[in-house]
Amino acid sequence: MEMKKVFAIVGCFFGAIFAFCLIWGSFFVVEPGEAVALSKLGNVEQKSYQPGVAFKAPFISDVTRFDIRTRTMKEKTACYTADMQTANIDYTITYNLKKENVHTLYSLVGTDYEGKKIIPVLNDVIKSNIGRWQAQELVSNRDSARVDVNMALISKIDKRFFENITFQFNNIDYSDAFEKSIEEKVIAGQKAEKAENDTKRIGEEAKQKIIAAEADAKAMTIKAEALAKNKGLTEYEAVQKWDGKLPTYMLGNSVPMINLNK
Repeated sequence: MEMKKVFAIVGCFFGAIFAFCLIWGSFFVVEPGEAVALSKLGNVEQKSYQPGVAFKAPFISDVTRFDIRTRTMKEKTACYTADMQTANIDYTITYNLKKENVHTLYSLVGTDYEGKKIIPVLNDVIKSNIGRWQAQELVSNRDSARVDVNMALISKIDKRFFENITFQFNNIDYSDAFEKSIEEKVIAGQKAEKAENDTKRIGEEAKQKIIAAEADAKAMTIKAEALAKNKGLTEYEAVQKWDGKLPTYMLGNSVPMINLNK
């Protein structure tokens, strides 16, 4: 009798544990910011579970969770420009999963959807668009190239699974030799512009000097003609320049350059 009681107690204990596991395994919680794909014996249910409490068959169901908040990918790739320069592209892409289709994404692609569905399309779009630009033009038209890549990516990516796609260049890097050649070209352009400005400035200064000299010569000519026609004006000019002091020595009673009778 004692052994039967022991077995009964042990059986109740394990039965309680089994019942608890059965009940506990019959439901799951979908957290905010995620969606769930549920599979039963390897078959994915044709439904994406949204935040809340949901039920499943215990022991034979698997829950796969997907983050439906805005996701960010930072990647690098290398491609050729139109003038065959190697551009090392460092970029960032953001996107959202369509929460109502995560079960289809899981069924067709699995959980490595970035490597299978996003990166191959993205690399193809980047290479085809960067290949349209000359290397130096790409640097100065970076935003235009970004818009082109973003639009092409939106048009080519699988719209069943992805939305709200944005693309940004973090950095566009070239070989050291090419960047040095660009720097030298820019410096040469700056020097040429400075030389051109100096030439214009010197030419303008020379013109001003010529104009000033011509004005002085013309003034002197007019003045000389006036003095030649009017001798009294010569004496007037002398008086204007006289400081009012008489010379220490004078010949006779004359006052220099002044005709007192007149």
